[in-house]
Amino acid sequence: MNLRAGDGNSGEKIMEQYSVSDLKNIATAIRKKVIEMVYSARSGHPGGSLSIADILAVLYFREMNVDPLNPNDPDRDRLVMSKGHASPGLYAALSLRGFFPEILLEGFRKLNSKLEGHVHKGVPGVEASTGSLGQGLGIGVGMAIACKLDTKSYRVFVILGDGEIEEGNIWESMMAASKYKLNNLIAILDRNNIQLDGFTKDVMPLGDIGEMVRSFGWNVIEIDGHDYDQIISAVEEAKLSRDKPSLILAHTIKGKGVSYMENNPKYHGAPPASEEEYRKALDDLSGEDEE
Repeated sequence: MNLRAGDGNSGEKIMEQYSVSDLKNIATAIRKKVIEMVYSARSGHPGGSLSIADILAVLYFREMNVDPLNPNDPDRDRLVMSKGHASPGLYAALSLRGFFPEILLEGFRKLNSKLEGHVHKGVPGVEASTGSLGQGLGIGVGMAIACKLDTKSYRVFVILGDGEIEEGNIWESMMAASKYKLNNLIAILDRNNIQLDGFTKDVMPLGDIGEMVRSFGWNVIEIDGHDYDQIISAVEEAKLSRDKPSLILAHTIKGKGVSYMENNPKYHGAPPASEEEYRKALDDLSGEDEE
């Protein structure tokens, strides 16, 4: 199945015109599409896609300089989804932003579709193929260095999972980012406290992540990852950094918006188990529309 950039929504609306209410509605639409995709495929990772929907809405519909009609613009901002299994969330955001038609989401994890289970660079708007955890931050560091060498002004965003930061190459990348004073690099940690089939405190206690990252020479901004004012303010603060990369430590809820998925390790990598669960998920999210 072919994917062409610009085949989706026109995206003509000026980014600054999106209100917080608009962004909330977009995040709800992302969450609904996540549920539809993983249920249709009978496979996928809903929990960590639902937890970052608010962040994706702010980035793609307010903060990032991207053009669905010109996805390879050399001056565009970049986003690397380091926790590549959160592909349903990224694909949904990209389709809603107009990078490709929303109907193609129906092919998620199916034969002859480019919408693979882990994010794939063959999809318009996807900057890097990821899934082998721990590699995305290094990719982002390389992009940010290239930006400096080319005297460009774009920014590089990297979304990390909290289980992922157990990987040693994450910390190697943090050292490099600090050494090269990559103030154009903004990492966002989806701190939802669940990895694979358990809670991070049980699998591998992470300690004071903010303090650890600060010790590596980074600027750290700690927020509620579902509070739009805090997300927007954190990105704006990170953009003002003069000589340090920034980490936005976003406290989130795994499975956000679906009552039986919230804080439930089962739904890290499992779709709704029945049509009843599927309908319940969409009903829960429809309730968000009414708030």
